[in-house]
Amino acid sequence: MNRQAAFWIIALLALVALPFVHRDPYHLHVLVLILIWSFAYTSWSIMGRFGLVSLGHGGFMGIGAYVTALLWNHLGVSPWIGIPLSMATAGVLALIVAYPCFRFRITGHYFVLVTLALSGIVLQVITATRDYTGGSLGYTPQRAQSGKGLFALQFDDKTTWYLIALAVWVAGLVIWRAIDRSMIRHAMEAISEDEDAAAAAGVNVTAEKLKITLISALMTALSGALYCQYQMFISPDTVSGIAVSLQMVFAAIVGGVYVALGPTVGAVITIVLAEVLRISFGTKAVGWDNLVYGILLVLFIIFLPKGILGSVIDRIKSPRKPSRGHEQQTVPIARR
Repeated sequence: MNRQAAFWIIALLALVALPFVHRDPYHLHVLVLILIWSFAYTSWSIMGRFGLVSLGHGGFMGIGAYVTALLWNHLGVSPWIGIPLSMATAGVLALIVAYPCFRFRITGHYFVLVTLALSGIVLQVITATRDYTGGSLGYTPQRAQSGKGLFALQFDDKTTWYLIALAVWVAGLVIWRAIDRSMIRHAMEAISEDEDAAAAAGVNVTAEKLKITLISALMTALSGALYCQYQMFISPDTVSGIAVSLQMVFAAIVGGVYVALGPTVGAVITIVLAEVLRISFGTKAVGWDNLVYGILLVLFIIFLPKGILGSVIDRIKSPRKPSRGHEQQTVPIARR
């Protein structure tokens, strides 16, 4: 066993033991949110790192949350079944939207606009069907009867939710790492550089793009469903729409879209910032986090294109050399 593997095993064991040592409910609540959103941001970075900038992931997250809750409330379908169904729904929608884009080479800012429209449509559908979804007032999954918490995936214990969120977060890192070490990565990197050259080399451009988009959409839907089950309240503003999509873009880029733990660093920043503003200013700070996200995003694109973690890793690897982030890699927004 090498040192790196030993480090990760010790770190994971420490994270598992954390809720049994430190039992503060509020701190565990914040950690659960960080882990769930880290998984969501990681799902976006799987596409974003290859230049596929999507502003439609808020739609996928909304589908995961609302489909799971609606199936439970209206049909009594357990979230253990509802979550896979919501993921399948998001996956089908992702393929329906992405296939024409990739087949007819709708790339760059045109692809961004298509995904932006997708996010807006999902938001409008949720708002318009207020008789079923509660519209802008939000929606609450029904509480399970006593003794059926496991069936309904509803737990009052923060420790249980922390362990669930931790397992999902680790799974997200494993998926990110598996893609990073697979042939998909090399194919997508070739496609992002030059689609014609990649196709000439034998890469099925449309199929490879669809694979990475489907994986990303399924993961995002799962994060939305888990967020719904944990919070027991959802609204279009918290799990869907353009604002959620922009939050994913911000967190992934600021943390480091080319590093596995980059989205996690971004999640720590976004969640802590939101909590600080909420505690310090209350309702007076509504919307301030999005303003701060926008300002920081511009600054990071200009000065730290590899994000916080990516820049730190570069500095450790070559402490005497200036960062080559501007020369070799650019943030996804600047790529094709």
